[in-house]
Amino acid sequence: MPRRSARRNAVTFEGAGRLAAAIGEHPRESVALIVVTVAIFSIVVNALFLQKGPHPAPIFANRPLLPQEMTIAPRLPNTQPAPEANNQGRLQLIANIQRELTRKGFYDGPADGIWGAKTDTAVRDFLQTAGLKTNAEASDGLLRAIAASNAKPASTTGAATPADPIGKLIAPPSKRVTAVQRALADFGYGQIRPTGIFDADTKAAVERFERERRLPIDGQLSDRVVRELAAMTGRPLE
Repeated sequence: MPRRSARRNAVTFEGAGRLAAAIGEHPRESVALIVVTVAIFSIVVNALFLQKGPHPAPIFANRPLLPQEMTIAPRLPNTQPAPEANNQGRLQLIANIQRELTRKGFYDGPADGIWGAKTDTAVRDFLQTAGLKTNAEASDGLLRAIAASNAKPASTTGAATPADPIGKLIAPPSKRVTAVQRALADFGYGQIRPTGIFDADTKAAVERFERERRLPIDGQLSDRVVRELAAMTGRPLE
């Protein structure tokens, strides 16, 4: 036994001597080899034991998922209608309302599907005549109400106009006439003084307004003219 131990020690010392001699002969190469060995060892240890999550380039390939483990989120159907369909439907609805108003005598414009001041005034005239409390907005309910109603537009009656110059002078000023005169003057229908008296200049301005708005031209201060003016100005005149 002592001989075997001595022999092993001699081999170990001989190997260590050869390694030391090699390092002494090639010191740079030996240091580089040691550094590379340490770096490779560190990378392997880090990839196998120190990474908390999966490595970007794992050493060992991950197990592929089985078909039953793969979950695909269900695709929900698109329940929202396209904006083009909504716009087309609204245009058709307004055009149908305009046709019904024309048939009832409340509207004399084109059935173009555009809710302008003229359509709004016609709808309000109908609601007032029919005694309905429905909102003056385009809806299927409004269309059904117009179609089912027997309401007819009231005859346009002008404001009482004095028949002689003396009557004009003694007639009391009207707040309604004053508001109409101011609106007509503000929108360029004539140089009218807001006197509150329905005179010839006011009548001529009303006729110009009726002609431009395609209303029956009679130069009278009717309820419809007042509503058209209010819709154009965006404020009540009474």
